[in-house]
Amino acid sequence: MRTGSKGEPMELPKYLDLHMHTTASDGTDTPETIVSRAEEAGLELFSVTDHDEILCGTAVPALLSPGSPRFIPGAEFSCRDEEGQYHILGYGFDPEAQAIRDVVAHGHQLRMRKAAARLDFIRMEFGFTFRGEDVRELMGNRNPGKPHIANLMVRYGYADSKDEAIRLYLNKVDFKNEYIRPEEAIRGILDSGGVPVLAHPPFGSGGELITGEALDERVRRLMASGLEGVEAYYSAFSRKQRAEMLAVADRYGLYVTAGSDYHGANKKVALGDTGLPDAAEWADGLYRFLERVLEA
Repeated sequence: MRTGSKGEPMELPKYLDLHMHTTASDGTDTPETIVSRAEEAGLELFSVTDHDEILCGTAVPALLSPGSPRFIPGAEFSCRDEEGQYHILGYGFDPEAQAIRDVVAHGHQLRMRKAAARLDFIRMEFGFTFRGEDVRELMGNRNPGKPHIANLMVRYGYADSKDEAIRLYLNKVDFKNEYIRPEEAIRGILDSGGVPVLAHPPFGSGGELITGEALDERVRRLMASGLEGVEAYYSAFSRKQRAEMLAVADRYGLYVTAGSDYHGANKKVALGDTGLPDAAEWADGLYRFLERVLEA
């Protein structure tokens, strides 16, 4: 048993998943369903990290019962700067804090612009049109993204599957794609009492893989803006990628997190599939992260 910063024994959870999505972004499970799924999976700790959204930070605690797993607020911000694209996870922040709400509002604004631009593009380029009520329903989502539009395209017969709609049509959209800058997301998380973490660090834009010195430099650059951790246990990592991320975390004294990136039916990833070994083999950075967020 570990001891916290106050010297008191801490019983840390052994079964956890800190990266999942609901209908508040691009998952298919409602907040109510995600709580049930977390209980069914035997998780002891979970965090919902919807894209550019913190709704579950307040919605999920109200759904928990005495037998439910522990929960920490989370979010995943889609970011880009001159050097590339990043997904910045935030954990343990105050979801009522203005700093995090400002980042969410900015992200929502950009997502709505992108959704409208994608609809315009596929209409003009491919002649794909939708009934007004379906467009209103789509744009009524808190954060409409490519999966929402792709599913609508499948309903209309414009594509045979969601993946095909994205690959053949939506990924060809040509417009100025605006993003939150990583330093903006990191600062909003820190100023709200949270921990900023780089999600699945080896994965960049599209199929880009980042390794070696490029990965190391990317992490160092984000650390200069306040990054405190990396997602080193992740469902899609190979053993080599996991080992590289654990080495980076150890080299710079960073926190470590573990997540599946579960999206319900929108992604073939099982809840709780994080690649975590037995607790006795966990990286020290994960223990330190849990002590930090569970003592807060």
